[in-house]
Amino acid sequence: MLERMKKEWFSNVRADILAGAVVALALIPEAIAFSIIAGVDPMVGLYASFIIAVTISFVGGRPGMISAATGAMALLMVPLVKEHGLDYLLAATILTGIIQILFGVFKIAKLMKFIPRAVMIGFVNSLAILVFMAQVPHILGESMVTYLFVLITLVIVYMLPRFVKTIPAPLIAIIALTAVTLYAGIDMKVVGDLGGITRSLPDFFIPNVPFNLEMLAIIFPYSIALAIVGLMESLLTASIVDDMTGTDSNKNKESKGQGMANIITGFFGGMAGCAMIGQSVINVKSGGRGRLSTFVAGLFLILLIIIFGNLVVQIPMPVLVGIMIMVCIGTFDWSSFTYLRKAPRTDAFVMLATVIIVVATHDLSKGVIAGVILSTIFFVAKIAKINITEKVINSNIHFDIEGQLFFASVEDFIDAFDFTVIEKNIVINFSESHIWDDSAVGAIDKVIMKYRENNNSVMIEGLDSTSKKLVEKLTIYPALTGSKTST
Repeated sequence: MLERMKKEWFSNVRADILAGAVVALALIPEAIAFSIIAGVDPMVGLYASFIIAVTISFVGGRPGMISAATGAMALLMVPLVKEHGLDYLLAATILTGIIQILFGVFKIAKLMKFIPRAVMIGFVNSLAILVFMAQVPHILGESMVTYLFVLITLVIVYMLPRFVKTIPAPLIAIIALTAVTLYAGIDMKVVGDLGGITRSLPDFFIPNVPFNLEMLAIIFPYSIALAIVGLMESLLTASIVDDMTGTDSNKNKESKGQGMANIITGFFGGMAGCAMIGQSVINVKSGGRGRLSTFVAGLFLILLIIIFGNLVVQIPMPVLVGIMIMVCIGTFDWSSFTYLRKAPRTDAFVMLATVIIVVATHDLSKGVIAGVILSTIFFVAKIAKINITEKVINSNIHFDIEGQLFFASVEDFIDAFDFTVIEKNIVINFSESHIWDDSAVGAIDKVIMKYRENNNSVMIEGLDSTSKKLVEKLTIYPALTGSKTST
């Protein structure tokens, strides 16, 4: 235990501290931008990023991964904040944490392996589109100076890293363009127009909501969506960091850790959050490997807010919009266009359907669930094809079954037989098939019954061990046992 703590916390101290500081600098504009997306004060996102990062550094299952307020979660909060206000959001955040802990306890994280790649691509792309759409209201109909600042921001964040790698380009863009705005007295929308910055640590309080079933009915749909999307993004990010570092992580522990972090942040005035793909990659590429890097990121973030809070409110909104557009461009999987051409049509359709549903509903969980259902339907349709070959050997009629026999293929299975024959020996060979469910056993029983009605004898052969056990357990013909059985 002590050895593991030493490895996770103190095996990479210098690099972890430096990486955490870089991540903290990059977190500030995103936390503010995500707060604006959700429709809450900037401090809600900043407090969330501080608390979640610090908490997850202790209880998370993936060392070196950064968790904070995210765009995916912020997008889900918009209707709740608009209709019911901040207190309901904080209550939903606490419930989100409870649900995620339950996910971890019941090892729901294992179900993530059933989400197809097409759905994951659609998830990432729709997230990028929704974040971009959320920026449009902040610049639409504004002055030409606003558009110019957005353009300059994009030039800085894309060109500067070629020359300066030690300081994040988004931070340089914020500092430089905020200074220009203040010095030149340029009139444009700033962060302070959307909410104030409090230069203090968050206070503990219980959300001011009625504790009844009506309140629970309001927040539960949002909480379950936040829990699912947050867990998906966290586990996806954990897998990416696993690959980058060549190490494993505890996905169920990560789920419980994310839940604990969201419960704590909800009681301290922060919005729900999860792991951040972009910031985690920045951390790893900056040398961060241990829990110390995540802890430093959260701690350094709140120190920056307390010390420089008065300057943060002067940041021009077009600069943040430019940074978020950069995040959208980086998040979007541009290889999707090649994927659409090369992938099987069903996979391409699933990816597009996921994107369309998410963008239409502004609900990432609905798109993912729909994508999984579509993938399941297409998969079932693909494996439901069953081939039956008929041949006559020594006056016996042989049927060789090839394919999977289950509820979706039983109709084709039954239709393949000719039940008009009379007083024949029928041999049905399952050597190239597998019996999966009660529907399959029922179909075999039906075939046997129909043949026996015309005084035919039926022999079943080639059942593998698991198919044999299932048939013995469920068939209405107890004599149908063994790998070769006559009836």
